[in-house]
Amino acid sequence: MIALENAGGVSNGLRDRLPFMSLEKSPYAATPELIVKTFRNMFLARIFEEKISALYRAGKIVGGVYVGTGQEAFSAALGQQLDRSRGDIYAPLIRDQAGRLAYGEALHDASRTYLGSVKGPMRGRDGNIHRGRPKEGMPAMISHLGTSISVINGMMMGKRFKGKSGFVGAASSGDGMTSTGAFHEGLNQAAVEKLPLVVALANNQYAYSTPTSRQFACQDLADRAVGYGIRGYSIDGTDLMACLETFAEAIDRALNGEGPQLVVGKLLRLSGHGVHDDASYVPDEVKAGKYGHDALFLAREMLLARALLTEAELSNMEQELIEQVETAVTDAQGENSPNPAIESWNALSSSELIERMF
Repeated sequence: MIALENAGGVSNGLRDRLPFMSLEKSPYAATPELIVKTFRNMFLARIFEEKISALYRAGKIVGGVYVGTGQEAFSAALGQQLDRSRGDIYAPLIRDQAGRLAYGEALHDASRTYLGSVKGPMRGRDGNIHRGRPKEGMPAMISHLGTSISVINGMMMGKRFKGKSGFVGAASSGDGMTSTGAFHEGLNQAAVEKLPLVVALANNQYAYSTPTSRQFACQDLADRAVGYGIRGYSIDGTDLMACLETFAEAIDRALNGEGPQLVVGKLLRLSGHGVHDDASYVPDEVKAGKYGHDALFLAREMLLARALLTEAELSNMEQELIEQVETAVTDAQGENSPNPAIESWNALSSSELIERMF
């Protein structure tokens, strides 16, 4: 497993990067507790997705498997700092397993959905990535990805109409998603209504196999923020500290009435579009470039460099999380699929099922 390799202290290559990794104090500096909790969810996501990928290759999972390898820091840094108790809502995408876990998705929910268990949040009746618990602030992902911003807008407007405030809505996006009309319409609406929206835009350099040079002409996707009259940020999405601090600022500004915040994380998808894709279209020089670093490995070495955890503590944590994944997957594998003879096939949003489901 990638996370357990090169675990003998700080590498020479990382020493050159450490000054960039937000060693200076900022008003939004992350606490040691937050850093460690976020790393836990990054590692948990990586191990879980490695397990699910292996099951997919063995023919035990129907549908596609899309992993967030290399994107864990950017994803988890947002999910970890959302607060469900104050009413925050979150629309993750297919590579946001780390963010989902950090936000509070149960590992059993993810396992059961991938393996078609009737005990899962979608009762084994939908694609393995289309899972969520809307009543708890996480709508199910929509394959028409650009629409997720509009969904979050609608949920926030509903709260506003009920007189509620003091919450944030977060939606994930990829660079390819920014080329859709739904992305423009949703972000424009959020800006006009001054909604407390935080958009996490993962620029992973490819929309499936289409490079960013064939997607947009602006120098940086954060430049688009000015066109909507909102604040934009552009960060290294492999730098956990930069991700934590930037999302902390974006959430704070959204909560304080400054409207939508667009956070662009530059990184590289370290796998294909899905497990079925070998990413042979990505040139070697791109893989070896600045954003080809593994965010999980960098975060692990940063924890050691800052003495936030010892090698023994990290190893114990990692073993504990590996066992959690094995338990969740084993439980899901032993559960039943939907029985077509007795299952009610009404829409999950029907009055008959809504209270049980959400």
